[in-house]
Amino acid sequence: MAPIAWAEAFTSRRRRLSRRTNLMAGAAIVACLVLVAVVSLLWTPLPPAKMQIIHKLQPPLSFGLLGTDQFGRDVLSMLMVGCWNSLSIAVLAVGIGGTIGSIAGISAAAFRGPFESILMRICDVIFALPPILSAMILGAFLGPGRLTAIAAIATFLIPVFARVTLASALQAWSQDYVLAARAIGNTRLAISVRHVLPNIAGQIIVQATIQLGLAVLTEAGLSFLGLGLAPPAPTWGRMLADAQTYLALAPWLAILPGLAIALTVLGFNLLGDGLRDLLDPREASR
Repeated sequence: MAPIAWAEAFTSRRRRLSRRTNLMAGAAIVACLVLVAVVSLLWTPLPPAKMQIIHKLQPPLSFGLLGTDQFGRDVLSMLMVGCWNSLSIAVLAVGIGGTIGSIAGISAAAFRGPFESILMRICDVIFALPPILSAMILGAFLGPGRLTAIAAIATFLIPVFARVTLASALQAWSQDYVLAARAIGNTRLAISVRHVLPNIAGQIIVQATIQLGLAVLTEAGLSFLGLGLAPPAPTWGRMLADAQTYLALAPWLAILPGLAIALTVLGFNLLGDGLRDLLDPREASR
């Protein structure tokens, strides 16, 4: 029994270390990205829209730390401002979609019946329209821009949060503390606010963290297609789109924004995994 117990203890210790590593690595990456985004509001090496044709397509370290693009604009400055644009759109979209979806899911769990069925059918319809198609439809009415990107991403996230919240809330409604609250005469609304929501907040936070990475990726795709922020505002997706013509001549123009997108998605995914293990009591007890 001793070797088996030792092996189980070693496995448990390694699992806890892995959880802590994911959380710390994800938090460090996200903190660095937020710092870069905030600093870009106050300072960049050069104005990101400043064109210097005489210095166009300069490689990294020859003119500026990360070189210049086809118009002589500083790539580092564009990446920094693009970080703010991507994160701000993602946070707003997740905040709007998460709030609406969570309220809908909690309400459906509380009242069930036709309300739940109608909500699920609406979610199915929204899932049938991916964010890029939604952005194209909205763009036809609103034109490309920040509002179009936020609305398209938030619309797609509403059913995601609604389904997650509904499943978690239904599980909470079957717990003894909710049954006790119902027995003493609390209304469904009061139970949802006082008992259900606090107990499923962890799942909502984890889902929001993971969706932030996906929102950044979606925003990059929309900008790549010209449905994001209008020029000259720099975005990582448009930087990738503009770099297509110069892949052989200036590969850093595509590599750098691609790495920025990948690092952002990785950071939010690691942070979400770490928070899930931290906030889930079943995982924490293992």
